[in-house]
Amino acid sequence: MPDFLPDLPVEKILEALRAAPGNRLKSGKFDSPESSAALSVNAFGWFLERPEAFPVLPGGLGKAKEVVIEAEMRFPWAGGKHTCLDAAIETDRYLIGVECKRYEPFRPAKKSDFGENFDRKVWGENMAGYTRLRRTHANGARRFATLDDVELVKDAYGLRTEAARRNLRPILLYLYAEPATWASGKPVDPQLITAHRADLKLFSESVEGDEVGFAAMTWDEMLALWGRGKMALADHAARVRDQFAPL
Repeated sequence: MPDFLPDLPVEKILEALRAAPGNRLKSGKFDSPESSAALSVNAFGWFLERPEAFPVLPGGLGKAKEVVIEAEMRFPWAGGKHTCLDAAIETDRYLIGVECKRYEPFRPAKKSDFGENFDRKVWGENMAGYTRLRRTHANGARRFATLDDVELVKDAYGLRTEAARRNLRPILLYLYAEPATWASGKPVDPQLITAHRADLKLFSESVEGDEVGFAAMTWDEMLALWGRGKMALADHAARVRDQFAPL
């Protein structure tokens, strides 16, 4: 069983992990000192039993009513594989899906594509930016060097579908790290960090105005926000930062 930080509802976390696709408990994803899964589960798992402690995010998105981890967002069809976000935060008006990254943007990109199902006209009229990105990728053009645009477009499609079911407005939050070094101590290439920032800017501009709002935050910014909360949350933020540095 993975090691968890103190003051986490371990049984609820394990239940969510067992129910999620991908079998992260047996896959070894938690064992790496560079694990993004371990970071996101330890960070957001703290809120499973105390969603009211989650600070209001920038942009006036409201107070959290529920926080879940390993949040599956089903596409508008039966069967097949559906997208799974690292966390989801529900407020009175918004469904915020969180895609967490740590070292992934600075590793060689994995090949990923869209299946034929994504060509269906089921995404509504206000997803033109995401759909243009999907078609551009499908046509063989690679616009992003460090960003998994396929994953993010699928996240947005799933989030849009689930938010419509709940009569909420969807927001996709990309939460990422900019570590100076790998776990081995070897420096992360600063040019890759710069390229990732440029990719994020391009992606954000490409989907601006679409139904699924897109926002990006660093882990450093998120933990600083938590650190300004009440003592229990500030202590949790400090433990996350200490355990998973550098972020």
